[in-house]
Amino acid sequence: MERLAMQHDTGYKLLFSHPRMVQDLITGFVQPEWLENIDFNTLEPVKASFATDDLRQRHDDAIWRLKFKDSWLYLYLLLEFQSSDDYFMANRIMTYMGLLYQDIIHSQGLKKGDKLPPILPIVIYNGASDWRGPVDISTLIESVHPTLRAYTPQLSYFLVQESATPKDYCQAHPDNLVGHLIALERCTTPAELREHIQLLQHKVNSATYQPIRRAFAIWLSRLLRVKFKQETIPEYQEL
Repeated sequence: MERLAMQHDTGYKLLFSHPRMVQDLITGFVQPEWLENIDFNTLEPVKASFATDDLRQRHDDAIWRLKFKDSWLYLYLLLEFQSSDDYFMANRIMTYMGLLYQDIIHSQGLKKGDKLPPILPIVIYNGASDWRGPVDISTLIESVHPTLRAYTPQLSYFLVQESATPKDYCQAHPDNLVGHLIALERCTTPAELREHIQLLQHKVNSATYQPIRRAFAIWLSRLLRVKFKQETIPEYQEL
């Protein structure tokens, strides 16, 4: 069962290796007030060379950057597939961001006076239970005296909790591929899955979508193995 879950995770991360999925995540679910200042044509993946034991296990997390006005904005997509939330996720995010900044300093040869780019950390959670972990690191740190607050780190992450997505999201936003992803994941019967697969197939039927269509097919084949463990489901590469 653990191996099947890992295969599902890999398929999920494959989907978010496509810029269209990242764009739909930002426009449809994060919806920042400064959305009009983002140039999605500049969206590009970032290969970071993290060197800690923990981050070696997270090398498939998606790191992207895109132009925000005249500066680069980095997106760290932390994809969580556990059945319950991580109470200390804010601390993990702080660690990952610090290491990403170290990587940026070294890889870009930043010098005295240079500024670090902003990073928007996004946690995507597909567990059934509600996420209860604090999204702000400061709430995890005990405040023993007001004068120590100046030394308390201030950092938070944006949480996308799939279970909080309205059931009719796909109908209201048929062009958002992340909405289709969440709808498929929340299906409980084969009939529901067939219906949503047909909707997705209709949306991504053109040649332009061929790579992402294949990624959806791989992800779906692994999702089905998790949902219907007793069935024999062949591997396939197309919807």
